[in-house]
Amino acid sequence: MKFYFEEIKETKGEEFLNPGILSCQGCGAPIAMRHVLRVLGKNTVFAIPACCWTIIDGNYPMHSLKVPLLHVAFETAAISAVGLKAGLEAKGFKDVNVVAWAGDGGTYDIGIQALSGAAERGDDIIYICYDNEAYMNTGIQRSGATPYKAWTTTTPYTRPNPRPKKDIIGIMAAHRIPYVATISIAYLDDLMKKVKKAKELKGRGVRFLLIYSPCPPGWRLPSSEITIKISRLAVETNFFPLYEIEDGEKYTLNFIPNKKPLKEFIKIQGRFKHLSDEEIEEMEKGVQKNVERLLNLHRLTHGTLDNIPKGFYK
Repeated sequence: MKFYFEEIKETKGEEFLNPGILSCQGCGAPIAMRHVLRVLGKNTVFAIPACCWTIIDGNYPMHSLKVPLLHVAFETAAISAVGLKAGLEAKGFKDVNVVAWAGDGGTYDIGIQALSGAAERGDDIIYICYDNEAYMNTGIQRSGATPYKAWTTTTPYTRPNPRPKKDIIGIMAAHRIPYVATISIAYLDDLMKKVKKAKELKGRGVRFLLIYSPCPPGWRLPSSEITIKISRLAVETNFFPLYEIEDGEKYTLNFIPNKKPLKEFIKIQGRFKHLSDEEIEEMEKGVQKNVERLLNLHRLTHGTLDNIPKGFYK
C-alpha cells in the first residue's frame, strides 16, 4: 500500500466524490470512482452512458462528482468521449483527462462498436469499465460479462447462463492499444498504479481499464458490507486475475495469490446457489486453465516467472 499512500499524500487527500450519493449500499462502482479520481484529479471530464452510474450521479441539479460529467446514450460512451476530447482541444484545453466510464452492458455489448472504433483509430481517451457482470441498473439481466452458470433474471436458476464470460480484455488487446489492465477495488495500490500509468500514456491512443465491481443485490450477497471481501476472494481464487497488457502483446501478471478454492468465492453468492460441487469443480478447471494461459504469456514476455512476487503461486 506504499504507492497508495504516496498518491494520497501527493493529492493532499482531496476528494472528488460528494457525500450522499444514490448508490445501493455496498456498491463497488462509487468505490472505484473515488479512487480513480484520486489519481486523475480535478482536470478530468467523464462521458457516462446509461448505467448504474447515471443513477448514482443523480438527477439535476444533484451531481455526485466534483468534476464535469456528460450523460450520453447507451451505445455512445467511447465516441462521446472522443468528441469531448476533440472539442476541448479545439478550445485549447489539451491536458484534460477525458474518460469514458461505462458498465459491462455498455462496454461488452451495446457500446462495443464505438469502443472498437475508438481503439482502432487510436483516439486519445481513457476507457474504464466497472464490471458488475449484468445489466444491474435495469433489473439484473444477463450481459456478455455474466459468468458461466450464473443466475440473472433472464437466466433463472432452472436455466442459468449457458455461456462463458466474454473476454473483453483479449478483445481490446487485439486492437493493439497501448494499455489494457484488470483492476480490483480490494487492491488499491495496484488500482492507483494502473490508473496513473493509463494517465501517463496520454497521446498514444485508447487506454482500457476493467474494474471488478461487486453488486450486492445483483449477486445476491448476504450483506452489503462484504464488497471488499468478495472482491479480494475473486482475486485470491484466480476468478479475476490481475494483469496488464501493453501494445497488445506484452503481458504482465501482477499478482498470483496463494490459491484459495473457488468454492469460497462461489458459495457466498446467491447467484450461484444452485450449483453442485461437481459444477463448481468444472468452473475451477476453467479458472486454472486461464491462469496457466496467463503464466505462459507472462513467460513469453519476460522470459521468466521469477519477477512475479514469490510465494504467491502454487
